[in-house]
Amino acid sequence: MPLRFLTAGESHGPAVLTILEGMPAGLPLSAEDINPDLARRQGLSAGGKPYPGASPRMKLERDSAQILSGVMAGVTIGAPIAVQVANLDHAKWKGKAIAPMTIPRPGHADLTGALKYAHSDLRMSLERASARETTARVAAGAICRKLLAEFGVRVGSYVVEIGGVRADLTDMPLEDRVARALESDIACPDETAAASMRARIEAVIRAKDTLGGVFEVVALGVPPGLGSHVHWDRRLSGRLAQALLSIHAMKGVEIGDAFENAKKTGTQVHDEILLADDGDSTAGGGRLLRPTNRAGGLEGGITTGQPIVLRVAMKPIATTLTPLNSVDLASGEPRPVEYERSDFCAVPRAGVIGEAMVCFVLADALLEKLGGDSLAEMKPRFEALRRACLSDLLMSNEPTVFWGTEEQNT
Repeated sequence: MPLRFLTAGESHGPAVLTILEGMPAGLPLSAEDINPDLARRQGLSAGGKPYPGASPRMKLERDSAQILSGVMAGVTIGAPIAVQVANLDHAKWKGKAIAPMTIPRPGHADLTGALKYAHSDLRMSLERASARETTARVAAGAICRKLLAEFGVRVGSYVVEIGGVRADLTDMPLEDRVARALESDIACPDETAAASMRARIEAVIRAKDTLGGVFEVVALGVPPGLGSHVHWDRRLSGRLAQALLSIHAMKGVEIGDAFENAKKTGTQVHDEILLADDGDSTAGGGRLLRPTNRAGGLEGGITTGQPIVLRVAMKPIATTLTPLNSVDLASGEPRPVEYERSDFCAVPRAGVIGEAMVCFVLADALLEKLGGDSLAEMKPRFEALRRACLSDLLMSNEPTVFWGTEEQNT
């Protein structure tokens, strides 16, 4: 694949960092293109309002990106881009002797990580398994977002459900959902539902528990033809789902109205293909349109040109003030879990991480489709693709012999 990124760093180490390889040259880029998304990940809406239910650590950190390589004179140069974000909380941990952690928390990677890597101190697992790692993902995603914007592709997200409280977004256009979510202190575009979500989070804080929920990531302006049906690992639907499920605490991904569609018949589900009646042959008298988008912008693992709509289910954060039962692996005795600082509800903060992963996958697919080592190469190819998609659909009616004649195959 044209793009790839690696992240490094632990929750309380000096920093987290990412290296993004394959970004074309000529893309204007600075830390200010990255910092707004880092602020959203930390729990601040675009309007500057803090998200309710966020971890106390969000008051300690003020993430700021430092671009270490791959950018000169304000533009990318085609080399790997390294971005570092310092952990301000590291100073409190540096050089201190910390007692081994021996009681695994249900729902975390404490126990599974220790079994995998033979750790005797569970902190060796949790430091890297921490969602602090997503800071580096958001940095990489912000750079990919900047590339996508050059081609008119926009990615946003919004909360649709928290703790069983669901927003009614039926008649709200996708653009409005994203815009309203950015100004909401809970990233929900339905203010009536948002008020109930806030109350639900306040109640769970008093109960010393946690909440999960559902958010949607949408991509607008995506051209048709990204992805492929020819191999399982090239299907864009699978690549998007894998990327989203790789995020901490994500347990389900739905493309379009997948689970509702599973209850219906085929004639109720599939998006019909019609001819546009625009009366202007120069604009494409044979232009195709879809009156619905139940497929969520993907068919056969390939983009249709309609908005991509991805719904993601996040489980409640596993660290709870009300302790769950576990076992002290040092003594072999039953013990309650010891509390580690955590969110009560991280759903409002999770959307920007989902956006980052979707931006990365789409940027990778776009580079795969267009090719090119610089924006100067890519843009004429994209324009040619756009013109081809707007033109009349011309297909041959001549018969085709596949795989030779019957006599040749016997």
